[in-house]
Amino acid sequence: MSMNNENPVNSTPVAPVAPAAVAPAPAHQGGFAPRGGQRSGFGGGFRGGNSGGGQGGSRGGFRGGARGGKPGFKERAKPEYDSKMLEIRRVARVVSGGRRFNFSVALVAGNRKGMVGVGLGKAGDTSLAIDKAMRDAKKHMIRIQTTKDFSIPHEVKAKYSSGIVHIQPAKDRGLVAGSATRIVLELAGIKNVVAKIQSPSKNKLNIARATIKALEGLYLKKPTSTSKPAN
Repeated sequence: MSMNNENPVNSTPVAPVAPAAVAPAPAHQGGFAPRGGQRSGFGGGFRGGNSGGGQGGSRGGFRGGARGGKPGFKERAKPEYDSKMLEIRRVARVVSGGRRFNFSVALVAGNRKGMVGVGLGKAGDTSLAIDKAMRDAKKHMIRIQTTKDFSIPHEVKAKYSSGIVHIQPAKDRGLVAGSATRIVLELAGIKNVVAKIQSPSKNKLNIARATIKALEGLYLKKPTSTSKPAN
């Protein structure tokens, strides 16, 4: 019996299969090209100036956008008045269901050019209380009669509740004051004065309002004394 090396089942010869064609790799659109390749896309946008293409292109890229600002972006406007908080307290009122807590804020607002005011605000939230106090300070704003060097023309003294304040001009002394009186004078823009608090009370709100009352009594020219008519 003769042995045959050929396969009796599939005796037809099989044609060789050609290897599949490999598609060329797409061009890189980002900045992730190989080291030796050409930089394009974001690479040109960040480093290459106008030489790159793709999404980067010009030197603007992300850096130019950050420096130039986003479209429609507006800088925050500077507030018209500066403000400083005198005190913030948590107050309570008793109702039938128990205690209701609120916040009380006292602050001073001024433009450092002769305008100053003291405000008080109460609300259940601190931010709302500050807004109310600011509106109250603007509502009670006063204009102060100052000299050319932003001092006061003469000495004044005023009392509000338990607060007593005495203010007098002092040439080339700067601002010598303390407590709430200094805050009021600073925000009013007054210089070269000496202020004394002649009150046993340390209530900052009363001292600030006494300072405002004293500044309201300023006048640039002292009234001439009128002689009494002879009998």
